[in-house]
Amino acid sequence: MTRVIHAMEIIKTQLQLFESVSLPELEKVSLLDRMDTKYVFAREQLPEFLEILSDKYFILEISEKRIFKYESLYFDTDDFLLYNHHYCGRLNRYKVRFRKYVESNLSFFEIKFKNNKGRTIKSRIQHIPEDAIQGKALDLLQDKTPLEGTGLKAKFWVNYSRITLVSKDFKERLTLDCDLEFRNDQAVKTLNHLVIAEVKQSKVGRSVFSRLMKDYHIRIGSISKYCFGVVSLFENVRNNNFKPQLIYLNRLLYAAPTGS
Repeated sequence: MTRVIHAMEIIKTQLQLFESVSLPELEKVSLLDRMDTKYVFAREQLPEFLEILSDKYFILEISEKRIFKYESLYFDTDDFLLYNHHYCGRLNRYKVRFRKYVESNLSFFEIKFKNNKGRTIKSRIQHIPEDAIQGKALDLLQDKTPLEGTGLKAKFWVNYSRITLVSKDFKERLTLDCDLEFRNDQAVKTLNHLVIAEVKQSKVGRSVFSRLMKDYHIRIGSISKYCFGVVSLFENVRNNNFKPQLIYLNRLLYAAPTGS
């Protein structure tokens, strides 16, 4: 635990190198319709990366905070239909969740749709998290998807801390998620030593961060936090298609220093 606290203090110090932007400024690059590129790496590398990026990106700051806690409650069917669509690589697929922004005490019901052109389209309304999809959340679900609200059950929470950067031309948003936790009524899985990074652009273009990942031989691609949570918490689900990603993640996990 001491090493975890020390690592986060180093990261917080590095974040002070960035010029800040406010939430209204960040909304210039909200990117509800976007192309996503994911990477995953060891948290021990993050301070070095932040130093390199500090003059290329702004950082989101709200009430003098630069790291924010997110709590997301994901839904799926009893037989994990939505997970299996991801597992099989099906396009035109959905993720359904409630998300809470802890520091601002704001919550939304969100639907993420990955279309057959590889674009991610997000729809959301402000809504308090619930164990069932009802009211305005159900209206949005019926408007945006072919899914039945009664068939979707609350499966588990994905909680993490997020750093949000935006390129200085406001064409790219970069999120860095750490302190990952998967939680349901039966188990809790905590992964303190991974960072899941996601580059979000209206169309794939030049990215300082993506070039940095290439320089450090960190490859594109990661299992989504939702799918990783399903595999981590539930035993009777298929995961063979995710084996390359899981092997890579486990290699990072086992390489982490003892106690981290």
